[in-house]
Amino acid sequence: MLDKPKLTRPAKAQDEEEQRPQGQTRPLEERFHLRVDGQMKRSFQTKQAALTAGSVVKKNFPIVVVTVLDSQDGSTEVVGG
Repeated sequence: MLDKPKLTRPAKAQDEEEQRPQGQTRPLEERFHLRVDGQMKRSFQTKQAALTAGSVVKKNFPIVVVTVLDSQDGSTEVVGG
């Protein structure tokens, strides 16, 4: 039987790694997370900004469950419509 060739990655220069496309990098995670039906949608620096965005979503789509999660203390607040 023939041996399978081993796949190796070519060595990358440090400049190549720093020049990744913007869409390929992970976005910064802020303290407050907006969740719609259990799925994370966005993160915000302030609770008020997250609640405002959540109330807009809840107003446009009243059937979904919108919550704001505080990632530091683990508390969750349901956004009412």
